[in-house]
Amino acid sequence: MLRPCGIKGQKRKKREERYDKEEDEVEAEEQSIERAKRAMVEEKEMAMETSGKEEEELEGQTHEMAGIPIVPSDLKTKKPGLIFVLERASLEVAKVGKSYQILNSDDHANFLRKNNKNPADYRPDIVYQALLSILDSPVNKAGRLRAVYVKTDKGVLFEVKPHVRIPRTYKRFAGIMLQLLQQLSITAVGKREKLLRVIKNPVTQYLPVNSRKIGFSYSSEKLVKMNKYVAAVSDDVDIVFVVGAMAHGKIDCDYIDDFIAISGYPLSAAWCISRICEAVADKWDVL
Repeated sequence: MLRPCGIKGQKRKKREERYDKEEDEVEAEEQSIERAKRAMVEEKEMAMETSGKEEEELEGQTHEMAGIPIVPSDLKTKKPGLIFVLERASLEVAKVGKSYQILNSDDHANFLRKNNKNPADYRPDIVYQALLSILDSPVNKAGRLRAVYVKTDKGVLFEVKPHVRIPRTYKRFAGIMLQLLQQLSITAVGKREKLLRVIKNPVTQYLPVNSRKIGFSYSSEKLVKMNKYVAAVSDDVDIVFVVGAMAHGKIDCDYIDDFIAISGYPLSAAWCISRICEAVADKWDVL
């Protein structure tokens, strides 16, 4: 009888040792699970922090994209300057389908024909190319461009600041013109300065009193060489150049002092402006 009792006692001791080992293993597993949970929580918190920072950066980027960037230029000069007036620009807004758009001959030809209008008259790309030629010129970068005024076929007059950077694509430009004609102004990125704004007519109230106002027309009988003509203008007055921004026809403005032609062939507005800027740059030694 004593023998089986001794065997039973030994078995109980072994079982107790095994239970102790199992308890240690369970505690170790629980500790590892808790560590894993803590690591997961820390990873989630880090992910939330980084995502919050990314959202803030994206918000900042979208806020900056709301306006138009500014091009640095030397605006401190007090020397005589240059002013451009673009007349009869084709910038007409109409509701096409469900949205408002700037009408052009390529995308809205059928719409214009249905409304008994000539698609050839709707060329907003002309004023776009003209503005690029003016604002990208060395004369503007040197700070000698005073202002640019644009008057549409509908009689809307707006001002373009010399230090504005016009978009490089026409589609983006058309969107900005649509925004301008609907909201009447466009501000700079991160500032309250109005880079483009609709102003009251007539344009003569914004021109310097003693300025020389020169108009361009292919039909003019006065054919001149641009370099010689500009060189003869006094160095003490601002020069105002009035250029047509339409597909065909001529400008008719009563405030122009002199109508000239600079070529025996019809030129685009952008090419005419490039000749003007080259001649003025030679006169003022702008390289």
